Amino acid sequence: MHPEADLSGLFVPLVTPFTDDLRLAPDALARLADEALSTGGARGLVALGTTAEAATLTAEEKQTVVRVCAAACRAHGAPLIVGVGTNDTASAVTSLRELAARGDVAAALVPAPPYTRPGLAGTLAHFTALAEHGGLPLVVYDIPYRTGQPLSTGALTALGELPEVVGVKYATGAIDAAAVELLGAPPAGFAVLGGDDAVISPLLAAGAHGGILASANVRTSDYAELIALWRSGAAGPARRLGAELARLSAALFAEPNPTVIKGVLHAQGRIPSPAVRLPLLAAAPESVRRAVALSAERSPSMTAV
Repeated sequence: MHPEADLSGLFVPLVTPFTDDLRLAPDALARLADEALSTGGARGLVALGTTAEAATLTAEEKQTVVRVCAAACRAHGAPLIVGVGTNDTASAVTSLRELAARGDVAAALVPAPPYTRPGLAGTLAHFTALAEHGGLPLVVYDIPYRTGQPLSTGALTALGELPEVVGVKYATGAIDAAAVELLGAPPAGFAVLGGDDAVISPLLAAGAHGGILASANVRTSDYAELIALWRSGAAGPARRLGAELARLSAALFAEPNPTVIKGVLHAQGRIPSPAVRLPLLAAAPESVRRAVALSAERSPSMTAV
């Protein structure tokens, strides 16, 4: 049996720490995972997302990352979501079955088939096959600027009617009429999680259930607090904190993800190196300095009514 997927709240898509010579640093990853769950207030973790540089990891490294993150989630009773990104439906089914066999993965984060652009009908057929044969709950990753394949509100609603599809990471780059329509009447049991960090606050205000936020590698507890504020109806404090975190997110994404985030985590002494693997290049020192300056915890008055 798979753990019950509770997809409300904050999910942190962890970076993959490397050493200066680009070897995996599993001990640093374990510390990040524990911090996010024990003191950061995160509901759960995401392993092997874009922020984890999953495309550059070997099969053995991916297994290590999942093992480390799963151990942290078991220790804290938290759900683990694992990224499965491919434009080959058959291989995606195989990957899902392998994850399902572990018994400790709550859901898989799966984008529309990247690069292939199979059209809406083909994309729906892809997700339907994964849902029916993968053996694992699915979170659809709607990020058309990376995949080249937009998903309409109707398509997301149709996918949400499948019992195995439990949510969407909504990262379309806009809060528009389609977003409002989706949030106004999502399918039962279908969580809408924000994925565009800089606009997570207004998306939460419109009804999102939580977020999968790369920026939450930094100031995790503040992103968790932002979600809690909106869910409790504390609009004034939520707007103020959301504006501050939007400035932080803009700085963290000033260069390709996760280069600035890794620079900040290294400056904080939380990972052994800011190293990223090609084709990414390390962030410029000025970008890191700007983000570090915005990474300090907020003042106690930030959420005062």
